[in-house]
Amino acid sequence: MKANKLFFGITTLVLAGSLIFTSCRKREKQEEEPDQETSTASDNANMENISSDMDAMGGEVAENGTLSQYRSDGTNVLSIAPCATVTGFGTSTITVDFGTTGCTGADNRIRTGKIFYDLSQCTSSATTYYRNPGFKVIITSQNYVVDGNAVTITNKTIQNTTPLSVGGQTVFTGTNLTWNITANISIAKANNGGTVTWTCNRTKELINTNDVACYHGQTLPITWSMAKVKIKGTASGVNSKGEQYTVTATDLIRDFTCTPSANYPKRHPFISGTLDYKPGTRPTRHVDYGNGGCDLNATVTVNGVTYAITLP
Repeated sequence: MKANKLFFGITTLVLAGSLIFTSCRKREKQEEEPDQETSTASDNANMENISSDMDAMGGEVAENGTLSQYRSDGTNVLSIAPCATVTGFGTSTITVDFGTTGCTGADNRIRTGKIFYDLSQCTSSATTYYRNPGFKVIITSQNYVVDGNAVTITNKTIQNTTPLSVGGQTVFTGTNLTWNITANISIAKANNGGTVTWTCNRTKELINTNDVACYHGQTLPITWSMAKVKIKGTASGVNSKGEQYTVTATDLIRDFTCTPSANYPKRHPFISGTLDYKPGTRPTRHVDYGNGGCDLNATVTVNGVTYAITLP
């Protein structure tokens, strides 16, 4: 009887010790699990794209009053212009109306609602073109929806910051055009995916201003299909998980002659530069877009572990 009790006691201790050891191992394994969450970083990338689109559309409507070249599919079929109505060119407010049934561009994004471009704060009547130093536009929206994502533009301002002269000389030889961009935007994601807010302060530079195929001087519109731009600056907000986040963009390069996707020929990805995205108390996601190759490849590094990703 004593032997049985002793055997039972030893067995109980061994089992208990095994459970404790297993529990510790399980905790250690959980603690060592790499942080692979990327959905909130994708939310930020979507905000970048939507904000950049509004910038690109504003540049064109302020230059020539149409969207006839915006997202052209390369075959002279202007797939966004027939369903996007532009009014007010030559006045202080230009309206782009995508209607209520869905306007599909060559990038296969479906847009509805209106975007308003207020030019009343340009420094003079001679600076109402996007390319002009002193140009300033304030962008707002009404019922604007992109691919089911409801976009509210509290304020987005773009200002041409190119100096009028350098050393008494006209700047437009050897000096790149630059713009300052600030924005306060929120998106209610499609399918009840939560709400994302995004506030940014960015610098945009036309890094091939000296390319005559792109920039033709102050008397003609910029040919954006030939442009190469660099973007840098900061952003912050609240992601769809309710976490506050910060973003630092360093020398992001977008080459509008680069179209690596046959399915989406007018989605021009970043081809170099980095983003450092810090969600809440979680580790920073370091996104590296590569060294300039025209592709959809990028990497994300979290806690020293690097993952290869394909850009959407």
